[in-house]
Amino acid sequence: MHPDHVTVAVRNLEEARSFFALLDFQEEKSLVISGPVFSKYMGIPELEAEHVTLVLKGHSPRFEIQLLHYHNPEPRSEPYPEDLCRTGYNHLCFAVDDLEDRLSKLQTAGFKARSEVMEFNDRKLVFLFGPEKITIELAQWTKPE
Repeated sequence: MHPDHVTVAVRNLEEARSFFALLDFQEEKSLVISGPVFSKYMGIPELEAEHVTLVLKGHSPRFEIQLLHYHNPEPRSEPYPEDLCRTGYNHLCFAVDDLEDRLSKLQTAGFKARSEVMEFNDRKLVFLFGPEKITIELAQWTKPE
């Protein structure tokens, strides 16, 4: 088994597309989900949302970032998405070949690091603020896996 996808609900769809494009994700499809089947599955009455599938082309196993942009109902904001000292979702980490280069590109595009680069467990690591202030981590292995 392997991870299949992670879904991020966002208010600013273009910002989220831009952020994940800087991590080499490409848009594969975009469609609107709505109606009783999706409402029942998600447990959200009268659901209508844009559903965007982003993929890393040519990577195996396949992994997707799915963006949800709600049209109905109005989504509730997570009150403290940047707080890592809480239960539930904490962060998502992507392995990169050149951490400094990737971090520079993200910062040039206006995305902010939330930590200094550190070395830990045979990796260089950095936390970033992603869409909706979720935490994304980048990891560059310094020793072979």
